[in-house]
Amino acid sequence: MSDPRSEPRTEPADALAGEPDGFQRLWTPHRMAYISGQDKPTGQDAGDGCPFCRVQHLDDVEGLVVARGETCFVVLNLYPYNPGHLMVCPYRHVADYRELTDAETVEVARTAQTAMRVLTEVSAPHGFNLGLNQGAVAGAGIAAHLHQHVVPRWGGDSNFLPVVARTKALPELLGDTRDKLAAAWPRG
Repeated sequence: MSDPRSEPRTEPADALAGEPDGFQRLWTPHRMAYISGQDKPTGQDAGDGCPFCRVQHLDDVEGLVVARGETCFVVLNLYPYNPGHLMVCPYRHVADYRELTDAETVEVARTAQTAMRVLTEVSAPHGFNLGLNQGAVAGAGIAAHLHQHVVPRWGGDSNFLPVVARTKALPELLGDTRDKLAAAWPRG
């Protein structure tokens, strides 16, 4: 007997997916919150709904915070490019890299290095993308609060799903990834 999950679905012409075309679809409705800008800050002030300011006051597990330092913290990206996609954020609500204090600049850089070490220990990536997007036009999804991305990369991690289905398959729940990285983060 065949498994119905492995057979292509055919849908009527008036179905939500449109005309049947032989493609199976992997629906990711949770991404609509990101696409629509839900929970993005409405302005430049910390009180304008900034998720990076809000997460600072949550429990680490609830906020997906991996580590906390003196001037910055590390949090998992809710909409990751890859498993373990981290962001290093200053506690201070500041948008421009040039506005960081010397202490913040040093700690953000050193924390990104530590993030790379921890990710290497936990999940053995083949490389990394590191990035600061300054301003919405430069790709910053949350331009009002500076954050540095640390994205682990593996050979072949850009498969057909992002290209064809605009979908990313993640093999692990964010909470489980947070727990592994937090446990491996150096203390002291």
